[in-house]
Amino acid sequence: MIDAAVLDRRRTGLPRGLRISARAFDRLEHAWEGAAAQRVQSTVLAGSFLVSIAAIEANRLGLLPAPLDARLPTNHLAAIYVAFTLLLLLEVVGLVFALPRSVADSVGKQFELLSLILLRKAFLEVASFPEPVRWADVADAVPRVAADVGGALLIFVVLGFYYRSQRHLPISTVVDDRSSFIAVKKLLALALLATLALLGAIDGWRLVVEGREETFFTTFYTVLIFTDILVVLVSLRYSSEYRVVFRYSGFAAATVLIRLALTAPPYVNAALGLGAAVFALGLTLAYNAFAPVLGPSSTEDEHPE
Repeated sequence: MIDAAVLDRRRTGLPRGLRISARAFDRLEHAWEGAAAQRVQSTVLAGSFLVSIAAIEANRLGLLPAPLDARLPTNHLAAIYVAFTLLLLLEVVGLVFALPRSVADSVGKQFELLSLILLRKAFLEVASFPEPVRWADVADAVPRVAADVGGALLIFVVLGFYYRSQRHLPISTVVDDRSSFIAVKKLLALALLATLALLGAIDGWRLVVEGREETFFTTFYTVLIFTDILVVLVSLRYSSEYRVVFRYSGFAAATVLIRLALTAPPYVNAALGLGAAVFALGLTLAYNAFAPVLGPSSTEDEHPE
């Protein structure tokens, strides 16, 4: 196993652009995942939750001006949805930072995000309940809520088996190739972060100013599909073995299924998401079982760098 220090020294042999982008990514990742940033993120989430509750209560009391009162809910449960949406945005950033470490773990993060999106959808359904909550008013919505939370739980379980089954082996035994592959993935991650910021700004503007429905997560998963395909194509530079190409392509197919689940109707969305998770797990188990007979064991999948 090659440690991070050796890989860092190998950067000197990379093109200057890749070295610069790799260093920029490392600084951003260190800042984002540091203890200080974690405290700030937690404070923002808790603060947004409390502010949302206060704003909803003010709207219920008729204290907000006319243009604003029509856009804010009057159900206190909607504050959970707001806080959960911000939490998902933080998880999206974490997903992007996971990409250079391991493609397999990055796909796992996509399923983590999907399970949280299903829970968020359940909270959105609950946020529409009238207050006080009466069974007669919410009975029709309960099966949809149950399907979303049940699907999220099953994806959580499958994801545990998925992570347990991973064998993080290098895409190449040549250290320079591994270092180059990592640097390229970091460059892709930086581009994905910039795209994330742009999508967030556009979607936020449309939501606040134009009152359009939020489409950020579905659009982001569409971008992830193209990113996964690009990783497949880039990996061919370091290994063109069938088993490696098939595995990366299978991960991209799992992302497509997740994207379909995000826009599917109730019940179908949870079933599609669970099916995608089972597919990713099956792909991993099949790769672990048959990779040795499909190619040399010295050029298997990437190690989490």
